Amino acid sequence: MHFEASSSVTLLFDFWDVHGPAGMVLSVFVVLMFTLFYELLKVLKVELSDRLHGPASPFPSPFTPQATCFPPPPPCLLPQLEYHESNSAIVSSPSESSLNPSDSANTPAANTNWKRWLLHGLQTLLHTTQVTLGYLLMLCVMTYNIWIFLGVIMGSVLGYFLAFPLLSKV
Repeated sequence: MHFEASSSVTLLFDFWDVHGPAGMVLSVFVVLMFTLFYELLKVLKVELSDRLHGPASPFPSPFTPQATCFPPPPPCLLPQLEYHESNSAIVSSPSESSLNPSDSANTPAANTNWKRWLLHGLQTLLHTTQVTLGYLLMLCVMTYNIWIFLGVIMGSVLGYFLAFPLLSKV
């Protein structure tokens, strides 16, 4: 296989059949915009990840004294037992607090969990869109048309140039 500089190509679907220079220019522009949108999705996904997990890097630096092989245990696994001084009986335990349904629906923790699930669902939708768009762009490149290929490359360059400065503002 080799690249062709033809102005006649069928992109992705039968209805996207390009014949002539004007159609090729329009198709290159559309592919360029898809690629630009793909790069913007990557930045948006990073922003949502920062909102969900915090801006810290998922990989600790090996040169910091806090760097360990294993993360600390989650707070739900830490002992939450309180002892009364007079008879050393358990005053509250996780099982007793879970039996009291009066305030569990209106707590800030329940609201935070709802927001986290909503952000995670949105992040999953963005990931699915990004993967689908990436495969469609790959199929566009696999037409071996030099103009479409250059449209994907220029869209990626332009998208990176415009989108990644937004990461410093996140």
